Amino acid sequence: MAEITAAAVKELREITGVAMMDCKKALVECDGDLEAAQELLRKKGQAKALKKSSRETTEGAITSAASEDGRTVSMVRLSCETDFVARNEKFQALVNQLALQALEQGDQDFMNQPTGEGISVQELITQKIAELGENMQLADVRRVSVKNGVIGSYIHMTGKIGVLVPLETDQPCDDESLQALAKDLAMHIAATPSEAVRADQVDQSAIDKERQVFAAQARESGKPEEIIEKMIGGRVQKFLKEVCVETQPFVKDSQITVGNLVKEKGKALGVAITFDQFVKFQF
Repeated sequence: MAEITAAAVKELREITGVAMMDCKKALVECDGDLEAAQELLRKKGQAKALKKSSRETTEGAITSAASEDGRTVSMVRLSCETDFVARNEKFQALVNQLALQALEQGDQDFMNQPTGEGISVQELITQKIAELGENMQLADVRRVSVKNGVIGSYIHMTGKIGVLVPLETDQPCDDESLQALAKDLAMHIAATPSEAVRADQVDQSAIDKERQVFAAQARESGKPEEIIEKMIGGRVQKFLKEVCVETQPFVKDSQITVGNLVKEKGKALGVAITFDQFVKFQF
């Protein structure tokens, strides 16, 4: 039997777009023959998926799944080509299945995880591409957990925006108002241009991009360079205040920032609430 090298697997992957594991299986079955392996993948029904793999996938759906105690929640974003397929029952069933898969198996090496059908997640999606006739891509998958707190989950009615907000507490707290706060924060984040919870979490590339824009605008004023630098610094700070959740005015009460809202709720409940991350998927 011919030796199946990593280079051969990579080459087949680049030609077909099929998962590495499937490429290796095809090469093994075809004794290393690259052309025969390509043909085998086509015969297995993956040809439709390959032909459609370059099509844009700007539509789709987002959904979540939660554990019985609510302390672990997963969310997936599956994209497709048209809103017609996004609303299809089989597509919706697939999105729900993938959310449950992530809830039970986690989000690491997700595409290679075995499913209940005895095939990988990648193979399952490929089958649905052939069945529904549109390109599909798993755009995002995450699973989050808390030890003592709660997780707020919000999916916008269009299914185009989904948010998870884990709130960790220093001791168990089952107060319904804490769950309500987490849900309110998820809805707030869905409605605002949120980049991170705190300024130190904002991606530096995003800050640099804004700084370049501000610099170009400031220099048009003709002011001295030292004044321009102060102007840029001020604009960057304003930008960070606007995109960081903790400094944003709460959508339900603009008189209080989200950060202060969380602190006040913690004091009222007698617990320390840690809010330092969120998950936001959108089309």
